[in-house]
Amino acid sequence: MFKKILIANRGEIALRIIRTCKEMGVETVAVYSTVDKDSLHVRFADEAVCIGPPPSNLSYLNIPHIMSAAEITNADAIHPGYGFLAENAEFSRVCHEHGIKFIGASPKMINLMGDKATAKDTMKKAGVPTIPGSDGLLDSIEEGIKIAKKIKYPVILKATAGGGGKGMRIVKSDKEFKKAWDDAKMEAGAAFGNDGLYLEKFIEEPRHVEIQVVGDKKGKACHLSERDCSIQRRHQKLVEETPSPIMTKKLRDEMGAAAIKAAEAIKYEGAGTVEFLVDKNKDFYFMEMNTRIQVEHPITEQVTAFDLIKEQIKVAAGIEISGKNYFPLLYSMECRINAEDPVNGFRPSPGKITNLHLPGGQGVRVDSHVYAGYSIPPNYDSMIAKLIVSAQSREEVIVRMKRALEEFVIEGIKTTIPFHLKLMDDNEFNSGKFTTAFMDSFDLNDL
Repeated sequence: MFKKILIANRGEIALRIIRTCKEMGVETVAVYSTVDKDSLHVRFADEAVCIGPPPSNLSYLNIPHIMSAAEITNADAIHPGYGFLAENAEFSRVCHEHGIKFIGASPKMINLMGDKATAKDTMKKAGVPTIPGSDGLLDSIEEGIKIAKKIKYPVILKATAGGGGKGMRIVKSDKEFKKAWDDAKMEAGAAFGNDGLYLEKFIEEPRHVEIQVVGDKKGKACHLSERDCSIQRRHQKLVEETPSPIMTKKLRDEMGAAAIKAAEAIKYEGAGTVEFLVDKNKDFYFMEMNTRIQVEHPITEQVTAFDLIKEQIKVAAGIEISGKNYFPLLYSMECRINAEDPVNGFRPSPGKITNLHLPGGQGVRVDSHVYAGYSIPPNYDSMIAKLIVSAQSREEVIVRMKRALEEFVIEGIKTTIPFHLKLMDDNEFNSGKFTTAFMDSFDLNDL
């Protein structure tokens, strides 16, 4: 087992990793930018090293600074969390070259799954269902139109290096194709430095359902069932739940088997997530694989009594997994609490938290790094807490979530709590019969 792990991240995920390390008897090193010097992950780690000023490219994305911090503290492993460098093949490679274990995927695995066109081709060869579309990147508008006519409109253009919905355009006819192509290429090039596009059939009335997997050094993988992430805005998840309201035993068995096939096809090591789109006929298609821990991992932990961070660390240390699949024993839901104003287009709301009261009670978990008096910097993602509740049924989860949201007091800034409270009363949401387009018609005016 490792003696000391450096956490190359910040905020709630850094604190989450520190907690598991403490329970495992492993020392921790926090890294932080100057604006994060008062963050809880800095306070609770055994050691802390400042790695630069607030901009991410000068601190949390600065590989030389992070490696220097690891070397001066004699860390023998680095956990990247999610975001920042978690899926950066170069960072994984540099860690390996310096004899420091990267608690995550190898450079080869990250490259295989990081480029979406390559990932899709890899999954097709492994026998995992994929969405009909182009074989790799498109060379021209004419090629795209030819494929679109063959698989029938609507189609969607996607940036191969994409994420967060950037470089994506839905196309419904030949005449819309050129503008969508130009816009997607421009956006992808600006966001990722790579304007390569591929094309897929646009799945109508889709659900976004992902399967949590864990693989070990021997190439063996297991799954921990699904999470439904269909409530999202501009491809950013807002609420996640497990089990999925649409899940059946047959569908879970099929999706679980496909996710294991995907992980074992690339000999995946560590915790990862295979993401699928599920259509109205319950046919499912591979979308992408995230080679890291997910923001929403706590709901899986709550329903399986399984510590995913601990498993990541154990697998990285060479311990084999049991090979057993895990299935939900409870229902669990996570609301992402963001420092945003939902009435004004979810505009970020950084600033000082003047008063804070966290909810508690049976079946309530809060993962957060904030406290009364803490100032939320404007430099990073606006998520400041994750409210996770668990119960015996989906109906009970929703009632408990509403109660916990009503107890959750954050003053001094705007948050998404009013949005989540209204969502818990929404009839369509309560029915479980919604798609990824749910937010397109959700009324935010009377929050």
